[in-house]
Amino acid sequence: MGLFGLGKQNQISVLGLDISSTSVKLLELSRTGSGYRVESYAVKPLPPNAVVEKNITEVEAVSEALKKAVVQARTKTRKTAVAVAGSAVITKIIEMQGGLNDNEMDNQIRNEADQYIPYPLEEVSIDFEMLGESPNNPDQVEVLLAACRSENVEVREEALLDADLEPFIVDVEAYCMERAFSLIAPQLEGGDDSTVAVVDIGATMTTLSVLHNGQTIYTREQLFGGKQLTEEIQRRYGLSNEEAGLAKKQGGLPDDYEDEVLEPFKEAVVQQVSRSLQFFFSASQYNEVDYIVLAGGVASMDGLSDLVQEKLGTPTTVSNPFASMAVSSRVDSVSLSNDAPALMIATGLALRSFTDGDY
Repeated sequence: MGLFGLGKQNQISVLGLDISSTSVKLLELSRTGSGYRVESYAVKPLPPNAVVEKNITEVEAVSEALKKAVVQARTKTRKTAVAVAGSAVITKIIEMQGGLNDNEMDNQIRNEADQYIPYPLEEVSIDFEMLGESPNNPDQVEVLLAACRSENVEVREEALLDADLEPFIVDVEAYCMERAFSLIAPQLEGGDDSTVAVVDIGATMTTLSVLHNGQTIYTREQLFGGKQLTEEIQRRYGLSNEEAGLAKKQGGLPDDYEDEVLEPFKEAVVQQVSRSLQFFFSASQYNEVDYIVLAGGVASMDGLSDLVQEKLGTPTTVSNPFASMAVSSRVDSVSLSNDAPALMIATGLALRSFTDGDY
């Protein structure tokens, strides 16, 4: 298995498996005509600290959750695609002599990789994909080089193998988000040439991806997420972490919860989105985006997208990559709809079943 399976497979059904800091999310898609169908899906919680800042620290806990997800999803597919965080990966576009075959290119890249990678090569997994002819020199080709510390890949492979799954592709979260965004783009007015900020707010991490013409032009990760709301519920009402998490989802908190806890958290989310966009504006020639798309578990919070739109003055929507998909009868479509904003990475991974390495 190549590190990122870039361009290496052909129409093989894979499970998209997103391993986040609080849960594992499994998704399987099939092709129906020009669209897709959700064949199976499951979300299973992880114990606290099994994954910390996108690093797996307790392999056994992750594989147990994966086993439960596979049973719940009732899938027979075993080949899987997982992702590493963009911050764990170094990507560079390099130019190479045209006409080399894959083996020659591989050998040359490995011989020269220490120019591009600041880690000892024996600690690194490397993959590459030829992008096409160099615009500067017709004798040269542009090659996307991707490198990641081997331990990041190996710990994911170990968790999958322990759950009787076959590691097939290791992808990069930013590419998964871009692939999943291709399903969201038709829902936005203005078509492909829009500049869209996708803000993925998970439990502990918020990732901003800015796409222009459907291509990622900027990503940034920051420590901020729904866990802060859970911790505030714990602190204020004297609940355990588990009780606070359940109360957050199911309700039943005291009357002052909305005004005293939930609204301040929503304001904090708005500030975080605004701050992330300011970082992007200051690092680029852009000073606005056409749309904000909220993703991640926090995104489905009632009224959040309206608040972001009102405060920032930018059209804002909540991501749903399944809006125009058919859904298998064995899938709980209500649960799928509720979880949809948190399934962008899993969707991008599941779409690898139908791509030949195209982002």
